[in-house]
Amino acid sequence: MKKGFYTIMSAQFFSSLADNALLVGAIELLKSSGAPAWQVPALAPMFALFYVILAPLVGAFADAAPKGKVMFYSNSIKVLGCLMMLFGGHPLLAYAIVGLGAAAYSPAKYGILTELLPPSQLVKANGWIEGLTVGSIIMGVLLGGQLVGPRLSHLLLGFDFPFVDTGVDTPPEAAIASMIVLYIIAALFNLRIPRTEAPLQPMSANALELVRDFSQCNAKLWSDKLGQISLASTTLVWGVSGNMRVIVFPWAAAALGYSTTQASSLAGVVVIGTAVSAVVASLMMRLDRATNLIPLGIVMGLLMLGLNFITNLYLAIPFLVLLGATVGYLVVPMNALLQHRGHNLMGAGRSIAVQNFNEQACILGLGAFYTALTKFGMSAFGAITIFGLVVAGCMWMIRRWHQSNCIKHRDEVERLLAIARTDQH
Repeated sequence: MKKGFYTIMSAQFFSSLADNALLVGAIELLKSSGAPAWQVPALAPMFALFYVILAPLVGAFADAAPKGKVMFYSNSIKVLGCLMMLFGGHPLLAYAIVGLGAAAYSPAKYGILTELLPPSQLVKANGWIEGLTVGSIIMGVLLGGQLVGPRLSHLLLGFDFPFVDTGVDTPPEAAIASMIVLYIIAALFNLRIPRTEAPLQPMSANALELVRDFSQCNAKLWSDKLGQISLASTTLVWGVSGNMRVIVFPWAAAALGYSTTQASSLAGVVVIGTAVSAVVASLMMRLDRATNLIPLGIVMGLLMLGLNFITNLYLAIPFLVLLGATVGYLVVPMNALLQHRGHNLMGAGRSIAVQNFNEQACILGLGAFYTALTKFGMSAFGAITIFGLVVAGCMWMIRRWHQSNCIKHRDEVERLLAIARTDQH
């Protein structure tokens, strides 16, 4: 791997670490302020909101400016979201602003991989960056849980700045304030990301033109016989993964009687399996074989139903690791295949923006669906049951879609697989 790849990984680690620790801080802030229970699962769709709204803009912006600078600006927006949360902004609105920063960050983060590395290293690079991201999720959720716990929060609140009243008076506020430091560290790494030789693509000042361009890119990827399957699969898997990081908190409270700090450890466990399987998939799987893993998505949905039968920690831990493993092993090859098709069809930033739009729209939709179930009185167990069945059913439909493509468009599918196989080498 080129030297710049490790700088990208470092920046991604600290930014993602802060994102996930901040999530736990926001959950505790909502709970401690007496907010309605439905607002906790609403955090996931609120984070996804600007991914969907600004999708036509962020992809073009990522292709029009050096991607290291785009990532730096994005982390600055995340700091603004933290400050809003600290000084009176509603946690849901402030977390949406953090999501705005993340929406701008993602096309640059993934787009630079296709500019910096050859296609033969894309699966490996995705495996490492997804594994590192998952590791930062684990550490971030655990860190957030400890920061809102009595021991570390007492130490943080004990800091006293002379002549300055910070207004930070509670454990969740102390945790949120700590995230600003992590975002600053990530921003410093952003400034060290090398400029690639890929030409910049001018960004139109006409909003309608940007929307038209994005719509064309979206349609182009959905019409590609491999792109549409990999896009549908990653969209659904990330939709599940994005919501599970939040859903595990009310589930742990209902099934095990856990507090936010205790539940944060289980939220971290969910992604241990994802991290390990992501690295394994990066070493074992090839671009042209990614679609063989679609049935694993059906298994993922059905496994979620098993959460309703777990009542102790010793069963919960291995089960959650297994659930996470189905996510990682499926998403890494599919993600690489999607990037490969997107890079061949359009600019790197635009293809990632299309991917983000669809994935975050799924997080938004599934999150809103789960939030509505809880808002209207359904228990965590009932909501998880319906959620899992919907996921398994959707992945079954994607499998049938791919099988239909292989029959009706056999020559085109085989040609695209041959391109992927050639580029892999």
